[in-house]
Amino acid sequence: MQSLESKKTTLVEEVRRRRTFAIISHPDAGKTTLTEKLLLYGGAIHLAGSVKARRAARHATSDWMEMERERGISVTSSALSFEYQGFRINLLDTPGHQDFSEDTYRTLVAADSAVMLLDNRKGVEEQTRKLFEVCRLRRIPIFTFVNKCDRIGVPPLQLLDDVEADLGIRCSPVTWPVSDGTSFLGVFDRSTGALSLFEKGSDHGQTRAPEEVAGLDDPRVEELLGSVARDRLAEEIELLDAAGAPFDAEALLRGELSPVFFGSALTNFGVEPFLDHFLGHAPPPAPRTASGKAGDREVVPTDEAFSGFVFKIQANMDPKHRDRVAFIRVCSGRFEAGASVLNTRSGKPVRLARPQQFFAQEREAVTSAWPGDVVGIHDRGSLRIGDTLVDGLELEFEGIPSFSPEHFARVQVPDPLRRKHLDKGLLQLSEEGAVQVFFTDGATGPAPVVGVVGPLQFDVLLHRLEHEYGIVARLEPMPFRDARWVTGPESELRRVARGHDCSLVRDRSGRHLLLFRNEWVRQSVEGREKDLKFDRMAPA
Repeated sequence: MQSLESKKTTLVEEVRRRRTFAIISHPDAGKTTLTEKLLLYGGAIHLAGSVKARRAARHATSDWMEMERERGISVTSSALSFEYQGFRINLLDTPGHQDFSEDTYRTLVAADSAVMLLDNRKGVEEQTRKLFEVCRLRRIPIFTFVNKCDRIGVPPLQLLDDVEADLGIRCSPVTWPVSDGTSFLGVFDRSTGALSLFEKGSDHGQTRAPEEVAGLDDPRVEELLGSVARDRLAEEIELLDAAGAPFDAEALLRGELSPVFFGSALTNFGVEPFLDHFLGHAPPPAPRTASGKAGDREVVPTDEAFSGFVFKIQANMDPKHRDRVAFIRVCSGRFEAGASVLNTRSGKPVRLARPQQFFAQEREAVTSAWPGDVVGIHDRGSLRIGDTLVDGLELEFEGIPSFSPEHFARVQVPDPLRRKHLDKGLLQLSEEGAVQVFFTDGATGPAPVVGVVGPLQFDVLLHRLEHEYGIVARLEPMPFRDARWVTGPESELRRVARGHDCSLVRDRSGRHLLLFRNEWVRQSVEGREKDLKFDRMAPA
């Protein structure tokens, strides 16, 4: 039997070596490609599959859903766990497309840090800006990787100025791009003084590129770079040393400073130096605030009692078995297979049955997990996104909010005998957060209303209904583009809803939602109706 002291030591050590992070970016910044290369350099895969080559035999490891493979985009979050240099890495790959940003929001709740990926030709874009604000609100440490540096883009000094001005965060370059003005030659590591030169291989970055390292003062540097690139690099490094923001580990952890790295994920430039620095400075699992009978308290990862929360539910990951998997972020203590824990929302016990960790669609059975890890358990429909699971504790982590949709449609099925199948499919898809489902008041059996953040979610909905539930459905778009959950006197709600530009629906929990034709109508109603309370996020 392991002694209590030995168990505590093991828990502390396991927490120390965990790194759980998400990658955020605007669409087409190269997020899935960077994910592949991190897995490649981490030794988790031996051949990187770029989403650019969709006709090739291999697809991106993190894109497991059939529709993702067909379109070459990520539409759902993936959990990827692997070992590298003594660290246990939990990489939470997120959708890059803005239509699926709500899935990204939920995943960021489970992350301890984030990697902000920028296109060197475009800098900060709209979706990146939105996700950055989510990280800022949660004070998540952010590392920045400037991608596609093998192509001519915004001068790096200007790009840093733009990031600082746009996002209000100080940037501290750790690596710096080496260029002669026309070609990208490699990266210089300011922290070690090492110059890494990379050669673009003929396999388009599918295997590790050749690497040659020399100190900046080495006589061979000019021979390797040429005098123009050598002088340019020396001038820029001197300027950064004199006027750039120095690296500050404490400012990073407070979310006030972002270490910046330059490279090209597609051709492997700068990926390995970034990974090594990231693991050395990214935080291990941090304490999380929870509420209990005695008020708010901090749950420390090294607390021996188990706690965790559900941040994602995915149905039909294995189409052959029509399974439903709840993804749990472990927050404290040790997760043990087969243990019985309490769901604080329902007050009912939950058995941690057949737990698995994931490498995209590939699964590996596990017997235990530690704070920072993401574990999937089979769920028969009793769990919801945001549920807190505990063993021997009386607490509840803050729930994960639902954001008001911006596009609405009624779902119709030509065959009325398939209505029950439709209801089941919509129920499961809404429980995993793929869509939100609403109903019209005072009617029995009308076509349900689905709401989404972005219109591409409608395509995913129809695709999954057909391929996972055998339902061929059609959508009837509704003329509403804004919505708010609303509370207040019933008579006032119905009076407002009688207007031509509004409609009243309720969600599965019975909470009312007002749909508005546009933002102007919503702002007008909010300003006029003082007896009603409007909320962009679903009330707890």
